[in-house]
Amino acid sequence: MKKFIGQRAVASAISLVGLVIMVFFLSRLTGDPTDLYLPVDASLQAREQFRELNGLNDPMMVQFGRYVADLAVLDLGMSLRQARPAIDVVLEGFAWTLRLACVTMLLVTFFAIVIGSLAAFRVGGIFDRIATFFSLIGASAPDFWLAIVAIVVFAVNLRWLPTSGTGTIWHWVLPVSVLFIRPFGLILQVVRGSMIGVLSSAYVKTARAKGVRNRPIIFVHGLRNGMLPVITVLGDQAAGILNGAVIVETIFGFPGIGKLMIDSILQRDFNVVLAAIMVSALAIFLMNLLIDLAYALLDPRIRY
Repeated sequence: MKKFIGQRAVASAISLVGLVIMVFFLSRLTGDPTDLYLPVDASLQAREQFRELNGLNDPMMVQFGRYVADLAVLDLGMSLRQARPAIDVVLEGFAWTLRLACVTMLLVTFFAIVIGSLAAFRVGGIFDRIATFFSLIGASAPDFWLAIVAIVVFAVNLRWLPTSGTGTIWHWVLPVSVLFIRPFGLILQVVRGSMIGVLSSAYVKTARAKGVRNRPIIFVHGLRNGMLPVITVLGDQAAGILNGAVIVETIFGFPGIGKLMIDSILQRDFNVVLAAIMVSALAIFLMNLLIDLAYALLDPRIRY
C-alpha cells in the first residue's frame, strides 16, 4: 500500500510540475499587470517602481527561477490584488468551493443510488422509464446552459431565488442545483446498469427464494457488490464538479476558487492563479487516492 501511494504521489508531482511550468509562462503572456494596478495617468517612475518591486523587470527565466526557489520553502508569493499571501486568498476560496462540492456530491450520491437501484429493481417499468428519460436529459445538459436557464426562470421571471451571494440557504439553491443535474444523470445510469447485473445474479435469486424482502435484497445484498463501478464514476464526477465550479461560480458570483481563478486571470494576479491551480490539483489527487483506497475496502480481492 505504501509503495502504491508513493507511486501515485510521484506521478501526481510530475504532472503538477508540468502544469505549473505551463501556467507560469502562459500567464506572463497575458500582459503587464502594471497597466491594471496603477492609474492611467501614473508617472513612468511610478510604473518602473511597481515593476521593480514585483520583479517584473527581470527576464522570464529569472522570474521563474525565483518562483521555484520560493516554492521550495512553501512560499507561493503575494497577491497583487489583495496584498497578502496568495495561499491565504486561495484557501479562503477553496473552502467555499469545498462546501459547494460536498453538498452537491452528497445529494448526487444519495439520490442517484436510491433512484438508480429502484429503477434497476423494476427494469422496463414506468419508474425505470421516467428515471432513465430524465437522467439522460440531465447527463447531456451543459452547466453554463443550465445556469442561464435557471437564472432566467427562477430568479428573473419567478423571482423565487437570488442570483448571487452566499448569505442564506436560498443563495445556494441555484448553484447546487446546476452542479447537481449532470453528475446525477451520469451516476444514476451507472448505478442502474450495475444493479441490473447484480440483481440478476445467482446469490440474489437464492436470497429471494429464501424469502428475503426486497429492501434488504437491494440495499444490503445488491448495493455493496454493485458499488465498485459507481465509485470510479463518483471520483470522476467529484473532480468534474471542482472543475465545473469555475463556470457555475462565475455565473452565480459564488466566492469559490473557480471564480477566484477567473478574476485572478483577468486581473493578472499571477501568484494567485498558480496557487489556485496547485491547491485544486492537490485536492483532485487526494480524492482519487481515497477512491482507490475505497476500492480495496469494498473488494478484499483488490490489493495494491
